[in-house]
Amino acid sequence: MNPARAAQGGSTTLVLLRHGETALTPEKRISGSGGSDPELSETGLRQAEAAARVLAARGPVRAVVSSPLRRARQTAEAAARRLGLEVQVDEGLTEADFGAWEGLTFAEARERHPAEMAAWLASPKAVPGGNGETFASVARRAALARDRLLARYEGQTVLVVSHVGVLRTLLRLALGAPPATLFRMDLAAASLSAVSYSRSGGVSVRLLNDTSHLTDDHR
Repeated sequence: MNPARAAQGGSTTLVLLRHGETALTPEKRISGSGGSDPELSETGLRQAEAAARVLAARGPVRAVVSSPLRRARQTAEAAARRLGLEVQVDEGLTEADFGAWEGLTFAEARERHPAEMAAWLASPKAVPGGNGETFASVARRAALARDRLLARYEGQTVLVVSHVGVLRTLLRLALGAPPATLFRMDLAAASLSAVSYSRSGGVSVRLLNDTSHLTDDHR
């Protein structure tokens, strides 16, 4: 499916690109905005270029908007070069801060903080890692970022480069699904998803976790 086509007929499309891998990604370590701000690994750089190639081939993108974190900006810059655009940064697209859990695997966090982890999985208002950011807070700022883009680029296609927590949140809001669905969506590194917003208020998820452009990259 070509996500750019979803903008036809006056709708606005947000193409959601998760950043490529960092050294922490294969180890499934928690990496938010409160940690080391890692850069893309060599694999992540190749993934970013693969995503950029397919985006350039699929059709017009009006803007590239990124989280300020390094891994997202590097991924966005690869796409922007191919598309002939500049990367815009929106703080609302920043990944959550996971507090003391930063750098741990989920298994390690669950073992060391079982009650806290259980509460976090059960409620978007629970604070992760002792002093991190709740998913309720992430949802508020992600929704504001979405609304800014929809107002600014009505009827066009925008590439949004962000993180698994923020992108899952945008997809959850598009589906009108409860917070528990955040943990039921798989968004791989450098995957593409797309949401179309019509002028009449309709919302449609057109693409979810597409990694077909990475096939050649991982042979």
